[in-house]
Amino acid sequence: MKPKKALQTVIAPAVRSKQGDTTIYLTFLPGSDLLQIADIRRLQRDENHELEGFQRQEIRDHVNEIAQYLDNGGTLFPNAIILAMEPTIKFEGSRGGKAEVTVKDAVLGRLHIPVRELGQRSAWIVDGQQRSLALSKSSNPGLVVPVVVFETNSIHVQREQFILVNRAKPLPQRLIDELLPETQGVSLPRDLTTRQMPSRLCNELNTHEQSPLRGLIKRSSQASGAGHVVTDTAILDMIKRSLNNPNGALAGFKDLGDDTGDASSMLQTLIDFWSAVKETFPDAWARPPSQSRLMHSAGIAALGDLMDRIAARATTRKRQREFFAAELARIKKDCAWTEGSWKSLDREWDEIQNTPQDVKMLSQALVQLYAQKIKR
Repeated sequence: MKPKKALQTVIAPAVRSKQGDTTIYLTFLPGSDLLQIADIRRLQRDENHELEGFQRQEIRDHVNEIAQYLDNGGTLFPNAIILAMEPTIKFEGSRGGKAEVTVKDAVLGRLHIPVRELGQRSAWIVDGQQRSLALSKSSNPGLVVPVVVFETNSIHVQREQFILVNRAKPLPQRLIDELLPETQGVSLPRDLTTRQMPSRLCNELNTHEQSPLRGLIKRSSQASGAGHVVTDTAILDMIKRSLNNPNGALAGFKDLGDDTGDASSMLQTLIDFWSAVKETFPDAWARPPSQSRLMHSAGIAALGDLMDRIAARATTRKRQREFFAAELARIKKDCAWTEGSWKSLDREWDEIQNTPQDVKMLSQALVQLYAQKIKR
C-alpha cells in the first residue's frame, strides 16, 4: 500500500466578505490541518531586542484538558479559531446563479490555502493556539472546526487583534503591556492606549545603551535569568505614578489632554535619575530584591516618588544627572537598603514588603527624610 501523499494545498468551502478595507473569510477546517497551514508567532525578542510575535507559551495543562475532552468523544467545538492570512491567498467564487439572500456582500466559494514548512506558512494563529495544539494532539484530529480568517501581512494588526480578542480572558497584564508599544493600530480603547507610553519607556530602560537598568528588567518575552532583578511591573508602576502626578518628573512632558508626549525627554529624565541612584547606592544596585530592597518593588516605587519630589526643585534640565546625584547624597547615610534598619519606621531593612501599606510608608519616609535634609 502506497503511503498517503502529503497535501500541497488545503481547499475549503468559504464565505468571503469585507469589513472596511479588510477581506474576511468564514470557513471550516479539520483540526489536523490547522497547524499545517498556520504558524504560531511566539512572543520573544531578537538579538537587537526587537519584539517578535505576540503569542504566549503553550499552556500544557489546558491543551491536555481539551485533547482529553476530544479523545473521550467530545465533538462540540463551536468556538472559532481566528487566523491572519497573507493577502495573496486564492479564493475561487462559486459558479452559477446567486440565490436571493438577506445578507448582502457575502460571496460563496472555495479557499485555496498552501501547505508550507514551519515558519513559512501563509497564515498565523491570532486566537485559539491552545485549541489548535489540542486538536493536533488528539486522537480525533479530523474534527471539523469553524475558522475565521482576515487578510493582513501586518504584525501590528495581528497584535492589535490578539489584544482585543483576549481582553475578556485572563491574559497576563504583563504580556499585554509589553505588546502595547509595538501595536500601531488606532482602534485600541483608551484604557489600553494610556498604558502604551509607560511600557515604551520600560522597554527603552531595559535596552538603551546608556540606561543603568539595561538588561535588569524582567519582561514576559524573556526567559528567566540571573541578570533580571527587577520586574517590569515595578518599573511600569513607578512610571505611571510619575506621569499621573501633576507635579511628577515625567508629567511635564505629557501633551495636554493626550496620552502621548515628549518620550525622549521622559526617557532621559529616567536615565539620569536612576543613574544617580546607581552612583549613590552602588552596593545595593543590581542585586536580587531578597538582598537589596532598593531593587525591590517597594524600593522602586518609593524612589520614583522621591524622583518627583527632587525634580520639582530643579531650576534647569542641564546637568540633570549631577543634580539628582547631589540631592540623593543628602539621604544616603540614612537609607537601609541592604542592612540595618529604617530609624523613622522602626523596621529592619528586609521587613519592607511589596504591599500598598509598606510602599506608602517607605515612600513617605524617603520624602520626609529628604525634606528634613533640605531645610538644614
